Amino acid sequence: MSKTEWTSEGVSVNQYDAVIVGAGFAGLYMLYRMRDLGLTAQVYEAGDGVGGTWYWNRYPGCRCDVESLEYSYQFSEELEQEWEWTERYAGQPEILAYLNHVADRFDLRKDIQFNSRVNAATFDDRSNRWTVDIDKETVSAKFCIMATGCLSSTNTPDFKGIDAFNGATYHTGNWPHEGVDFTGKRVGIIGTGSSGIQATPVIAEQAAHLTVFQRTPNFSVPAHNKPMDPAYQAQIKAEYRDFRKRLKDLPIACMRPPGEKSALEATPEERQREYEEYWQRGGLSFLGAYSDLITNQQSNETAAEFVRAKIHAIVKDPAVAEMLSPDHVIGCKRPCSDSGYFETFNRSNVTLVDVNKAPIETITATGVATTDTNYELDCIVLATGFDAMTGSLNRIDIRGKGGIKLKDKWAAGPTTYLGLSTVGFPNLFTMTGPGSPSVLANMVTGVEHHAEWISECISYIREHGFKRIEATPEAEDAWVAHVNEVADTTLYPTCNSWYMGANIPNKPRVFLPYIGGFPTYLKKCEEIVQNGYEGFSLN
Repeated sequence: MSKTEWTSEGVSVNQYDAVIVGAGFAGLYMLYRMRDLGLTAQVYEAGDGVGGTWYWNRYPGCRCDVESLEYSYQFSEELEQEWEWTERYAGQPEILAYLNHVADRFDLRKDIQFNSRVNAATFDDRSNRWTVDIDKETVSAKFCIMATGCLSSTNTPDFKGIDAFNGATYHTGNWPHEGVDFTGKRVGIIGTGSSGIQATPVIAEQAAHLTVFQRTPNFSVPAHNKPMDPAYQAQIKAEYRDFRKRLKDLPIACMRPPGEKSALEATPEERQREYEEYWQRGGLSFLGAYSDLITNQQSNETAAEFVRAKIHAIVKDPAVAEMLSPDHVIGCKRPCSDSGYFETFNRSNVTLVDVNKAPIETITATGVATTDTNYELDCIVLATGFDAMTGSLNRIDIRGKGGIKLKDKWAAGPTTYLGLSTVGFPNLFTMTGPGSPSVLANMVTGVEHHAEWISECISYIREHGFKRIEATPEAEDAWVAHVNEVADTTLYPTCNSWYMGANIPNKPRVFLPYIGGFPTYLKKCEEIVQNGYEGFSLN
């Protein structure tokens, strides 16, 4: 229950202890934690239901690439035991059903306001409170918690003529809830990142013809998805606590322990057997076959060449196989896991277009025109990804002390302390923000850790009578330097990836997530708390 105050203009403003923006995995658990502290909290969500990323991304083939028993909440043992997953890798409908179950089971909806987009948040230095502007109201909160997600702001390239197209246009990140029937249609899909790789096989089965417009070929490993083995699920549930603990000790808080030796220490025959074993097992743990695949160019090339050979073995047309074979480092772009992606290009109704050689010149009334061919289409699917990590935050007019805009502060690249806080913005928390493991770890485990850290921090502030908390410039500078230093020891910065913001015109090219490993990050966060919130100014 909120309190209400009246402004000098006679307008009523609801007051909360915390405002939470977003009702995905992060926002739901953050609300649960705030309630557990006995605090008033309100969640504002732009959609008309819970789910966050899994609410908006309903494109054909949408599926998680972390195994279901790992990509799930662990805060409630009862929830863990009662929910039955049906597949090794859950599809979007099942994950959304799970999040709706969580919202209902813990009676969270009564503190969530749907169809409510947050437009602005402004910090008041005198009251130490945030004024938050939603579409049709303004509220006040001591703490503002951004649970806006890392992959929530869709990226639609500024294609010339895109508004002239007479057919239907869809974005994978904002898919119609009623679904789309492509039967008998000539479909063009632009983009071959994770969403494009997942959607392509499914659309190809429906469409009369599918044209895939590829700028950069992408590495992908088969998921080998299958129905959940009831015996395996029961086994994990019997030891869930130990299972979760083992995962938290892994660099990305999921999958298998990485290999302990360099790829160069193995003979070619040994490497072939090892890669084949990982390939047959399926999933993104492939990049953990050896310890140095993401730090040593020569080692990485052994894995990249193995996957290229697989592509050539799968795709019957050698020219098409070559077009699908990447020449960059494997893993430096978002790794992908697929269900029949490369096999799709053996279909007679699928055409691959290399827009790196013949760029898209314009969208016409009847299709897509590259510099050498016109492609007649009935539908266009934009699998063009997101303005990752910072997009959703920058789309809100967030103003801190002295009216400083977060977007302006981050003009040269985001600067944070732990990915949780940024100088100049007291009492503002960013869940899985830039500078945290975020997209390079199990996201559910990451948001649970952040929700727990934030709630414990707020409890500490209240117990000690403080009014505000803010990262210090020295701590922020040191953390940013550490994030960059660790990134520079890897091959990640060698690619033009969305990890670097390279998919967005004029976005600063900086490595956005923290690659130092989830256990290292947890230890750092714990040390900061043990040292009385070292690196933070408390007043």
